Amino acid sequence: MTDRRQAVLAAGAAAITVVLWASAFVAIRHVGHEFSAGALSLGRLVVGSLLLGALVFTRPRRWPAKRDWKLLLVCGLLWFGIYNVALNEAEQRLDAGTAAMLVNIGPLLIAVLAGLLLSEGFPRRLVIGSAAAFAGVLLIGTSSSSGQAETWGVVLCVAAAIAYAIGVVAQKPLLARLPALEVTWIACTIGAISCLPFAPALVSETADARPSTIWWVVFLGAFPTALAFTTWAYALARTSAGRMGATTYLVPPLTIFLGWLLLDESPAPLAYAGGALCLLGVAISRLKAGQRKVDSMPLTSTVNADSNPLSKS
Repeated sequence: MTDRRQAVLAAGAAAITVVLWASAFVAIRHVGHEFSAGALSLGRLVVGSLLLGALVFTRPRRWPAKRDWKLLLVCGLLWFGIYNVALNEAEQRLDAGTAAMLVNIGPLLIAVLAGLLLSEGFPRRLVIGSAAAFAGVLLIGTSSSSGQAETWGVVLCVAAAIAYAIGVVAQKPLLARLPALEVTWIACTIGAISCLPFAPALVSETADARPSTIWWVVFLGAFPTALAFTTWAYALARTSAGRMGATTYLVPPLTIFLGWLLLDESPAPLAYAGGALCLLGVAISRLKAGQRKVDSMPLTSTVNADSNPLSKS
């Protein structure tokens, strides 16, 4: 395969990932009218785990060593479990675009955690970027799509971003020893197991939900979870982490567009300004001087594993 063809395929895979992660924020917002946060998390993770598991068992596997399970538990419980529940609950209060902007501080939080836990240091641009992103969070905290304060929704989004960041940092050492797809499947399965207390709610709410809403839950598990992580890993293997990192900045604006198109909602003016500050802060933290230290964390580890929120979602 020629280099040009590989580049085209990688770009296409990255585009699929960005679109699916952006769509996840909108789908969560839509489904949230009929499914509670915990039930939606369990339904999505079960679908994702089954599909990823089917893919994992079609190829040779390397079972994790005993030392790997602690990190797998941290990754699965935080990134797939707590992250999904917190984000789903947040989108009961915030529009999809605002949630996407908040969760997109995740890469910056990963860089901060890398400085604390992995001795990667704190470049000046990281400190400046962190301050800008924090100011953006405060701005978003003053306004939602209705123009009213939704402090609890903002707190939940930030909690989701923190859970995602810790999960990715825990995942990073695993990727040197285990296949990325296997790590993702196990972490997703752990997340699903952690959400089993929501099983009664899932059964009850599924019985009362419209068929179209149930299919949206299946969509979230099959596409933004299973497929998007696969296309993300494919693209990362064929380009640099820095270039892939730039693609994640497209998730919030695309989410805002899809939210406006499909849900007839959009962030309030102050939320736009706050989101711009958050993205600016992330961008500053990844500029030249700090690029070697910051770039290696969020995208390499995230890619090999999904917000979306979200997140990115």
